[in-house]
Amino acid sequence: MAAAAKSSSSKTKSAKPRRTRRTSRRDPLAITLLKKDHREVEGWFDEYEQLEKDAEKLELFNKIALALKVHTQIEEEIFYPENRGEVEDDLMDEAYVEHDGAKKLIAEIEAMKPGEEFYDAKVKVLGEYIKHHVKEEEQPGGMFAQAKKGDEDLEAMGERLKLRKEELMTQLGGKSAH
Repeated sequence: MAAAAKSSSSKTKSAKPRRTRRTSRRDPLAITLLKKDHREVEGWFDEYEQLEKDAEKLELFNKIALALKVHTQIEEEIFYPENRGEVEDDLMDEAYVEHDGAKKLIAEIEAMKPGEEFYDAKVKVLGEYIKHHVKEEEQPGGMFAQAKKGDEDLEAMGERLKLRKEELMTQLGGKSAH
């Protein structure tokens, strides 16, 4: 009898859903969209590492550069200003400076051709730089966590981010966002 009770309780235990760190409700739209951009670009940097042909490197870097330009612009036009006061000033200031550094490195790479000295190294450093920036935005207590605790309507902001991203993708990339 005790063995039967034990086996049924272990069945119940294993049938319970695993708890993950994401115990809160889903992220609001603004955060979801920005995180989606982060994952996409991180994947492209990983993909870049596998490429050997200069033409493929150039094509993928151009996708990365466009995505980063659009992402930084929507953050700087909408997300950052509307969350100023909700997010610690130091975090906000560092994010602007990190964006500026990334833009300068993107411009340097765009002025080069794959195969030139330091081209691949600069793309690699840009990827590491972006990874660091993303970690600071997404970590517990980071910019996104602080923004979620603030008073801004992150769902409505997400709609504005989405529309502005579509405009910029068309304007800067010559095509519509997906």
